[in-house]
Amino acid sequence: MKFNHFEEAYLHIMDHVYHSPEYENNPRGFKSKERLNCSFAIENPIERVCYKPSRKENIIFNFAEAIWYLSGSNKLDFISYYASNMAKYSVDGEILTGTAYGPKLFSFGHKKINQWERLINVLAEDKDTKRGFIQIFDANEDIYLRNIDVSCTIGLQFFQRENNLHVCAFMRANDAFRGIVSDIFSFTFIQEMMATQLGLNVGKYYHNVATVHIYEPDNPKVEKVLIDETDTHQWGCSFPSMPNKNNWQDLRTVIDYEALLRNREVTLSKEQIEEIEVDQYWKQIITLFAIYQGIYYSKKIDGQLYHTLLPIYQYFIKNKWPRLL
Repeated sequence: MKFNHFEEAYLHIMDHVYHSPEYENNPRGFKSKERLNCSFAIENPIERVCYKPSRKENIIFNFAEAIWYLSGSNKLDFISYYASNMAKYSVDGEILTGTAYGPKLFSFGHKKINQWERLINVLAEDKDTKRGFIQIFDANEDIYLRNIDVSCTIGLQFFQRENNLHVCAFMRANDAFRGIVSDIFSFTFIQEMMATQLGLNVGKYYHNVATVHIYEPDNPKVEKVLIDETDTHQWGCSFPSMPNKNNWQDLRTVIDYEALLRNREVTLSKEQIEEIEVDQYWKQIITLFAIYQGIYYSKKIDGQLYHTLLPIYQYFIKNKWPRLL
């Protein structure tokens, strides 16, 4: 199956699982609908969001999770600040093992392999290689019921073809309502980050899942999204693209400011953000994190910061937190 952008894929797959499940079962005691062996392609993976207002996608969490991965961190306090329910996955209340993909990217296994740098070198050695694989799931992970923090992703494979960087994601399991939203956002963000570093165009994104499912408590929300007839194409929005350069220096600056904001060591005005020496693309993400600081600590949104956002980000903020504006 091929789709132009994520929203098309999301609605189709969710509808397929919900209305035509192959199985209804109770893994780990949670009733769910399920289909096995699902694969599809997204032609324009930069369009990595669902615009349907009924979905209320959390754009700040989406960016936070992707940047959490790229920071290499496994710290619970980083990601639980944006999603408190992540705390239930941590055994010791301090780190995440399966869910934290950052250490898998940059320090995998007992040899502490930097898979990102290895991939760069493999692609430089042979631009047509079929060996450009980053492993996520580790056979050393505890997969018994006593542990709920197990990697859902097996790995990501990268292909340089005709000046495009294509990515194939392989997953053992994916939640068709919740997890697929943040997973594909993060994986296509990683794809774009790698493509800009290599000086390539962002190619297609391929999503391959062994089991895709919907848990019963989410049924009412699924139904609400599936009957949402909002024509999101009429807005003419397009999701912002990263600058056409190696973006690592800017990303490291964003990572630094994210930590300062999260730990309340700094507050930022629009003037202060404008002075930060990163491209506007990354200033917008810092602004989102600065806005979230107000949401988290004060239950309010800074109007000046909000009005410096691109209209597309304003839409997501207003749709997610309408009472705070």
